[in-house]
Amino acid sequence: MPKTKLRIRCFPDPGALAHEVTADVVARLARAIALRGQASLLVSGGRSPSALFERLHAQTLNWRRTWISLADERWVSPSDAASNERLVREKLLQGHAAAARFVGLKNAASSPETGAAAAWSRLADLPRPADVTILGMGDDGHTASLFPGAQNLARALDRSMLGGCIAMCATSEPHARLSLNLSALLNSRYILILILGEMKLRTYAAACASGPVEKMPVRAVLRQRRIPVQVVWAP
Repeated sequence: MPKTKLRIRCFPDPGALAHEVTADVVARLARAIALRGQASLLVSGGRSPSALFERLHAQTLNWRRTWISLADERWVSPSDAASNERLVREKLLQGHAAAARFVGLKNAASSPETGAAAAWSRLADLPRPADVTILGMGDDGHTASLFPGAQNLARALDRSMLGGCIAMCATSEPHARLSLNLSALLNSRYILILILGEMKLRTYAAACASGPVEKMPVRAVLRQRRIPVQVVWAP
């Protein structure tokens, strides 16, 4: 496969990145509400989006008409420190954004394998395509919880599959996970990939080079041309 063109905006520091991206995300959500009466935002966890979440919740927006959910989740209690839902509730669903409609993925099932269908059914009312999907990227090239070498990765990356949630288990990770599959992630109007630090920049450059998607699953998002993707980076 030919080398993927690098589509990246670089910022001098995480604060400048968060400021610029916040304005962009809010503008897109506001436009969706004006056009369709409601908006939807999918987010990932991790350290990278925290500053963005804290800026977003202070913004003036018709949050009551905004739906928020997750691209992936660790199969832990929502009160657990590792929970993406906990991060979103503590950092994003505050201030003005507390009025948003949040839909978590973790449910009462004993495992992500048995809970995947129920998690996806929870998202039935979420406006689709998602107006903005915010993803991260790991040093190994994973995005959402689509990890290299993980069980179910081939199914998760299969674009012929209908959108849904899928259990993901990576030997490098301490927790079993649930993730939206590639079809569900690409059911978006705009995808933002947020990365911080020199290591992530090197990983991104490697992901833009030729090589199997399975080795760096973020390539599946970067190489498609149907959905606009913007990568943003700060040191």
